[in-house]
Amino acid sequence: MSTPPLNELEQIVGAGHVLTDADAIAPFCEDWRGRRHGLACAVVRPANVQQVSEIAAWSQRHRVPLVPQGGNTGLVFGGIPDDSGQAIVVQLGRMNRIREIDTVNAVAIVESGVVLQTLQQRAHDAGLFFPVSLAAEGSCQIGGTIATNAGGTAVLRYGNMRDQVLGLEVVLSDGRVWNGLRALRKDNTGYDLKHLFIGSEGTLGIVTAAVLKLHAAPQARATALASVRDFAAALRLFQLARARAADVLSGCECFTEDCRALVETHAPHVPQPTLRGGVYVLLQLDAATPEIPLEAILEGVLSEGFEQEIVDDAVIARSLAQAEQLWALRENITEAQKRAGPSFSHDVSTPISAIPVFVDRCLAALYAIDARLRPIVFGHIGDGNLHFNLLAPPGADATERQSLHKQVETALYDLVDTFDGSISAEHGLGELKRDLIEIYKPPIDLELMRGVKRQFDPSNLMNPGKAVRLV
Repeated sequence: MSTPPLNELEQIVGAGHVLTDADAIAPFCEDWRGRRHGLACAVVRPANVQQVSEIAAWSQRHRVPLVPQGGNTGLVFGGIPDDSGQAIVVQLGRMNRIREIDTVNAVAIVESGVVLQTLQQRAHDAGLFFPVSLAAEGSCQIGGTIATNAGGTAVLRYGNMRDQVLGLEVVLSDGRVWNGLRALRKDNTGYDLKHLFIGSEGTLGIVTAAVLKLHAAPQARATALASVRDFAAALRLFQLARARAADVLSGCECFTEDCRALVETHAPHVPQPTLRGGVYVLLQLDAATPEIPLEAILEGVLSEGFEQEIVDDAVIARSLAQAEQLWALRENITEAQKRAGPSFSHDVSTPISAIPVFVDRCLAALYAIDARLRPIVFGHIGDGNLHFNLLAPPGADATERQSLHKQVETALYDLVDTFDGSISAEHGLGELKRDLIEIYKPPIDLELMRGVKRQFDPSNLMNPGKAVRLV
């Protein structure tokens, strides 16, 4: 392939926003955990939808692949270019305007480069609430959360990113702009095209803006951490909380004692609770009015939990600072895992009812592979999503880790399939899991996915090699 005329890109976005120096490009070609290193011939940084449109048209003329990228916080290499060095990374961080906060319609119109935390703060300043919350919310961007249909800790009450999107603006592979920026709650005029782009990981087009739902801001909150024996008890506590707290239950997270100990060792700045247990359940109740007695409701849930011998110990946060300390335990697990050394990460889901048996069978299968593996299991028990991660055995070299990873992956995903679950609950497929879906998805699913890809991107230039392989 001949060198594409990058000077034309400079004419589109300005010379200072086309990066070609190897050192300048490198951070955009590496995932944040340092596990995947790709190559690109340039990084281009558009400032508006017109520039993205012209970049896509340029891509078609010169047959150059485009890799859309937001905050580069993904976990499946979806925003990383391949090793060919032929692709252009389209870095969308300059498109960071919040075009409008509409308090009457309770929507925000935002560009794809807006940082999630920025949107959360702007919504709060307007007396409203944007519910999607992730550990990476200080750096992940709205376009990326849409492209991956991000989940997070509030899915139980508010749903995934898909459930927040009313409309999209998307640049198609040929440079045309699909303007679906409508704030309608009801629109049954044919196929709901926005849903094809949500979760498509930039393989069908580049999301440049979105209309997002805002919600009533919580005026009251109650948070508690409970210790229980195992995941069976954790599930019973969730059922009890769901029955007693109903629609004010906004979060139900779980993590094991190994997770807590890992945070204690590798994130010592995080305050530790006095309670100990096999599994911890973090409960949060939110209400849009302060008149609802959330603490009393939460105390009632825990009291019943003690009476039914579900809960071993518990602590209720009596201030916002204490609540933040409890959440810090959960939110620092991933960073502590990174600091602990090489690990194997898996983002899976099963029906909620299957979680206890699934966890037990997984642990038995994984210990049978290598008893030195250290499971780091945490996640969103309220929506069936677990991060089933494992620290590699101490001293294992790269070759041994690679062999172990393959065995672990096969055993875990085969069990996920047995329970009719998903091998990617919220992180997407990217490059990392692209080939795995050919094992775990029915042929008709793959046929339909490939048909959609060919319809929207017949030249296969939009993030090629991600999500689904064209054959």
